[in-house]
Amino acid sequence: MLFSSPVFLFLFLPLLLASYFLINPKFRNILLLVASLIFYAWGEVYYVFLMLFSILMNYIIGLCISESKSKKLFLIFGVCANLTILIGFKYANFIVDNLNTLLSFTSLNQIDLAQIPLPIGISFFTFQAMSYLIDLYRKEVPVQKNIFDLALYIALFPQLIAGPIVRYHDVAAQIKKRVIDVPLFYSGIQRFVFGLSKKMLIANPLGSVADSIFALPNDEISMGLAWLGIICYTLQIYFDFSGYSDMAIGLGRMFGFKFLENFNFPYISQSIQEFWRRWHISLSSWYRDYLYIPLGGNRKGEFRTYLNLLIVFTLCGLWHGASWNFLIWGIYHGAFLMFERLGLLNIVGKTPKLFRHCYVLIVVMIGWVFFRAETVDTSFTFISAMFGGSDLDTTWTMLSEYVNYYILSCLVLGGILSTPMYGYIKRQCENLSNEEVVTSTKVATVGVINTLLLISLLALSFIMIAANSYNPFIYFRF
Repeated sequence: MLFSSPVFLFLFLPLLLASYFLINPKFRNILLLVASLIFYAWGEVYYVFLMLFSILMNYIIGLCISESKSKKLFLIFGVCANLTILIGFKYANFIVDNLNTLLSFTSLNQIDLAQIPLPIGISFFTFQAMSYLIDLYRKEVPVQKNIFDLALYIALFPQLIAGPIVRYHDVAAQIKKRVIDVPLFYSGIQRFVFGLSKKMLIANPLGSVADSIFALPNDEISMGLAWLGIICYTLQIYFDFSGYSDMAIGLGRMFGFKFLENFNFPYISQSIQEFWRRWHISLSSWYRDYLYIPLGGNRKGEFRTYLNLLIVFTLCGLWHGASWNFLIWGIYHGAFLMFERLGLLNIVGKTPKLFRHCYVLIVVMIGWVFFRAETVDTSFTFISAMFGGSDLDTTWTMLSEYVNYYILSCLVLGGILSTPMYGYIKRQCENLSNEEVVTSTKVATVGVINTLLLISLLALSFIMIAANSYNPFIYFRF
């Protein structure tokens, strides 16, 4: 069940909200837990038992870490157990396929392994469970003795299948007690509508163009089509991913939870280091706190710093999916972080601001090719076409097959909304209430405009949902 699906919008969410506010507050956590399990079981009927097993396992290991003298031993066991589940379901086929490739050069028999379906969101809830155990071992959080509260933390549906990755210490107090007032609930609705609009009105139309171009045979991709495809995908993945994060944050607020931000306009970055401080913040901070710093961070000399960066981003690439393309994408970003530390950033830093933005965007877009393409060969062919490696001439007739006025407006609007411009305009409107002379008419006008904007965006999103069957979930490999 997706946040942008009719079942969720017109059945699941309205029934849950009504039940949540009608039920006795002391039963709200149980209601949310049951609803979250139903939400996951809607598309993952059998794998809901895997999640229940993960919850029970981490609950027991958490008690052992808290009450045993062998805390480190139980922590190691817990981390290994979680990683075993993750590797078994997400990477087993990838590992076996590559082993079989090596075995094909020998006389040994190949390994026969049936295709293992991937449980959606397994990376998210596994990383959350591990963060609970690690924080518990570090004595940063108290042990959770109520299994239902721990289950709610791991299974809470707003962030279950597409993030952000929520740390236990950020929501532990909110699970026990949270207050929902009208401003918080309204801000949740607002954030959810903005996120839904990002996905339905910008990401999906641009994603359709990107899919069409990436599906072309390699010998039919011209320079213009290649750039159009990767620009569309660059905007698609940002507005889709940040849109889902906005919807998750908004849903959390509707039920009294305050999740941390996951995106901060990454495409305005002036270095790859800055890009990773702004992109998928919950994942990059997870790797920083639970892998990079424990490996030594930048405290053990330059060589270890570069090695640690490469390890972290290699694993970051694999986290996104079990394929060589994701592995290369992770190594690629890790390499640029190393280059920037080696002196590239000093060189780029002396150039005009516009050049620094262009540098980041080009590096990121080349990386997105590996992220989007199905094979390594396709990735290099596509990049070659981007930089003139194709013999085909690009004509407006070719581009016009993919670009119409709506797609053009999505490209322009996407470019504008990738910057903090909207936030600036919104703050200026909000500052009206801080002026020395404020009239009730001004306040009412701002409120009416904001409400009309939300209603319009919601109506347009509903129209797109009803009229268009193209509504992809691009994080199924996570």
